[in-house]
Amino acid sequence: MRHTLAVLVENTPGVLARVAGLFSRRGFNIDSLAVGRTENPDLSRMTIVVEGDDRILEQVTKQLYKLIDVIKISDITADEYVDRELVLIKVSSDPAHRGEIIQVADIFRARIVDLGRKTITLECTGNDGKINAFEESLRPYGIKELVRTGKIAVLRGLKYTNLESGTDLSSNKTENV
Repeated sequence: MRHTLAVLVENTPGVLARVAGLFSRRGFNIDSLAVGRTENPDLSRMTIVVEGDDRILEQVTKQLYKLIDVIKISDITADEYVDRELVLIKVSSDPAHRGEIIQVADIFRARIVDLGRKTITLECTGNDGKINAFEESLRPYGIKELVRTGKIAVLRGLKYTNLESGTDLSSNKTENV
């Protein structure tokens, strides 16, 4: 099962390297990782998507809490949330196919962000399924370059994952794992 974790960390140099190193040392694979400053400039939020059962999730959580920079971990997988990814795709575009590519972009509500003599660069945001479908729709035209962000997510409604509220996994914090 894929788990989406919202991890609050101190906004200090090296935090990302320590978290990524922890995953690497333990043999855990990160499916997606996005990091950015929060409404509090002293904190950053990592949205981490990791594949595994509940045992793997528990191990990941315990190991993350051992890092001094980690403040709070929330598994939002079971909650209702809004998630988005961003993709930039550069596609081969001769004049004969340009109209077709623009139609595909319109269907997915994508934007043209650069137009060259032989290429079009498109930007699309959406959930994982939409981004995958957009990519597959453009593949026949010849994808020259593709850059994709990791998932970002926020809980729906009145719930939130900052320091005061949310689904906190701190009860799993232990000293000897």
